Amino acid sequence: MLNAIVIVWRESLEAMLVVGVLLAWIARQPEPAGLRRSLWGGIAAGVLLAAALGGATFAAQSSFAGDALERFQLALLFFAAGLILQMVLWMHRHGRHMRRQLESQAADVGGRLGLALIAALAVAREGAETVVFLYGLGLEGGDGLPALAAAAVAGLLLAAATSWLVARGARFLKLATLFRVSEILLLFIANAMLASGIDRLVGLDWLPPLLDPVWDSSFLLADGQGAGRLLADFAGYRARPSGMLLAACAAFWCLALWRLRALDRKPA
Repeated sequence: MLNAIVIVWRESLEAMLVVGVLLAWIARQPEPAGLRRSLWGGIAAGVLLAAALGGATFAAQSSFAGDALERFQLALLFFAAGLILQMVLWMHRHGRHMRRQLESQAADVGGRLGLALIAALAVAREGAETVVFLYGLGLEGGDGLPALAAAAVAGLLLAAATSWLVARGARFLKLATLFRVSEILLLFIANAMLASGIDRLVGLDWLPPLLDPVWDSSFLLADGQGAGRLLADFAGYRARPSGMLLAACAAFWCLALWRLRALDRKPA
């Protein structure tokens, strides 16, 4: 539930910030009314595209059964984890220049159709990613559709409140700080998805456990209830981890931190 709220919050916040930048650019144009209508039309088209992807995902799942369904679900789970990592790296690199890039694109394409296309693609991208992430979270934790829908609504409202606070009190709520915090949260969620997928592969004997378990910390913090369950769902904690799980998670964090460090070293 918490993971879904964080995912929807971050994705919705990014989409709202894109829309906010475009609205601010439109307000400075000689004839803003027509451009504004095109922007909202593009937003509606982006929402419809994201909804279509969601329907296609569930339709694809219904066409599989047995081992094929298991492979499909595992592939989406790992794809969602990898997509989160890619999104974090992309925003880490481009987030600080997002406003300037969007305004430049809007000025370059000009016209109502070009503006609508930018809005549609931005909203569809965030919406499509949200669909994949929520599907992966459903596979990871087994949350039902009502719980995920409630978390999505909560994340959307939180994103709206955050974007309002950024617009009204930028001195107190820095966008760069928000993105850095959300990067950390999203990496933990991606690691939890990866851990869930590795556990399923080991359980199906599709991967060797190497050593199972490497340790047993269940007497200190069990992963089936309370704080341990929260850490398991949110960050991939396991009280009795296998060697394969530890190796996979270590490789994930090494890759993520190496890429983030490499991006920080690149000139702006």
